[in-house]
Amino acid sequence: MVFDLVVRYLRARGFQVIYVRNITDIDDKILCRAAENGEEIGDLTRRFIECMHEDSKSLGVLPPDFEPRATESISTIQNMVQRLLEKGYAYQASNRDVYYDVSQFASYGKLSGRRLEELRAGVRVDVIEAKEDPLDFVLWKSAKPGEPAWDSPWGPGRPGWHIECSAMSTAALGNHFDIHGGGADLQFPHHENEIAQSEAATGEPFVNLWMHNGFVCINEEKMSKSLGNFFTVRAVLKYCPPEAVRFFILASHYRSPLQYSQQNLDAARAALTRLYTALQGLNIQETVNESHFSEQFFEAMEDDFNTPKALAACFDLAREINRVRMKDLVHATKLAAELRRFGDILGILQTDPTVFLHGTCLSSGDITIPEVEEALAARQVAQKNKNFVESDRIRSELKQRGILLEDRPGHPTTWRREKA
Repeated sequence: MVFDLVVRYLRARGFQVIYVRNITDIDDKILCRAAENGEEIGDLTRRFIECMHEDSKSLGVLPPDFEPRATESISTIQNMVQRLLEKGYAYQASNRDVYYDVSQFASYGKLSGRRLEELRAGVRVDVIEAKEDPLDFVLWKSAKPGEPAWDSPWGPGRPGWHIECSAMSTAALGNHFDIHGGGADLQFPHHENEIAQSEAATGEPFVNLWMHNGFVCINEEKMSKSLGNFFTVRAVLKYCPPEAVRFFILASHYRSPLQYSQQNLDAARAALTRLYTALQGLNIQETVNESHFSEQFFEAMEDDFNTPKALAACFDLAREINRVRMKDLVHATKLAAELRRFGDILGILQTDPTVFLHGTCLSSGDITIPEVEEALAARQVAQKNKNFVESDRIRSELKQRGILLEDRPGHPTTWRREKA
């Protein structure tokens, strides 16, 4: 989602963006899981890729322009390995694996700020004996019995993880491109290794700008499958609207840890509801309005995609919409169009406000939309007859059932669920 935001923003500012998202569909973990399941590797990866696409779509993540897969890029990967061997940056070891020779790349460690001597001092003792240096990493793994393999000049085998990403990204974007992103845990060794092998193979600078997003955490600890403290997107979406999950993520700076909790999700949902409430009942047209709120919003986004400050600009604008809508509906509508534009960039406020605020029935005990409309009609009759006691009773009863009403002079009563 972080890099979906980056792509959305750059395109909104007029940049031509080519967005590539690599897929590793062959590695040790995939082989082990397929074996455990008694499943073909291709079937396993295809199933998870489809699930990832469905989850991404539900969260408003736009599809990339290119989504290469490692198993469909074998010839490109092998060509890069061959170039590294020919240039003296790689060697084939006694175990038939092909390794990158870290000692041959003088600037190894420049991304993470680590020195070779420090890295060697901290390396574990259980390194592969066939390596010439403990820090050398595999480019091509020789095939083991029963594993999928591709023919190569170095014997049957499969690519290492690092070389897959270098080969796929440069094939799509060229030897030198602008932005490369990923999680903070990828900075070393994965991205460090990508730089080493890419620049050695092509003789060109690899990437202009590196972006690393923080982790999702629970109780100050990184969320991960190995720790068993994780939630899937699908599980969360059973009780939280997709845009509220997206808002929750945007509420923290992309480089900061993201503290996951039900309380924080509920806060995100409530905050998003306030923005939708400001848009409700306004006939928003596609008009460009550049007020000082736009200056505030774009200044925040230009500051390393500072989404918390950008959202603050959205709330300032929402308050202004609420302030002026009774006095100047035309001006309020223009401001609402400006807020919707901010939402388009952030990937929120994409639903009709009434649909979002009315929500859906989450359980058999929830009040239905026809029931709410029937109660509002009865309340309208009571108000017409100046039976304000009955009018207040209906309002109170609806509130007890989680429905909040808003009366505005000269406008029909609007309503929303307490949890949209």
